[in-house]
Amino acid sequence: MHQRLKVPTMALSRVLLTSGRSVDLIELRLSATYGDVLEGYPCKLLNDLAITGSLRSAEHVHPGVPVHLIPPPREYPDQFAGGFGPVEVLPRVTCVGSFRSEALDPGHDRALYRSRLTVVWFQPTPRIPSGCDAEAALLDMDWEQLATDEEL
Repeated sequence: MHQRLKVPTMALSRVLLTSGRSVDLIELRLSATYGDVLEGYPCKLLNDLAITGSLRSAEHVHPGVPVHLIPPPREYPDQFAGGFGPVEVLPRVTCVGSFRSEALDPGHDRALYRSRLTVVWFQPTPRIPSGCDAEAALLDMDWEQLATDEEL
């Protein structure tokens, strides 16, 4: 007789989406949104490059896993506009998280399949999302449309 060993979940945290699905955060990379800026100021061009770079990095680190961007809020403080246009500020922390959950396809064996999704989002503080305590857009993501099943 062959028995499967059930390994406990070793996630950083569990997030409860507004859909009711719980997803496990298994890897999280935090970085300062403007940590690599040597000169200049935050503007649309710089921010768009930072977002694109974060997406490319996520795709490279997690090949074959869909990557979803939660569009960041952009603030426009009343400051002098330079040569690249108005000042535009993103939240100060860039997050790239790898999430997993139960399989999407009910026909898949629950012991052999998980759904996966890598998410890029921005937040004001370097905290780990947990339970219902996360950015609203993260909690509202449509897991069933964005994630994909993979065999373990």
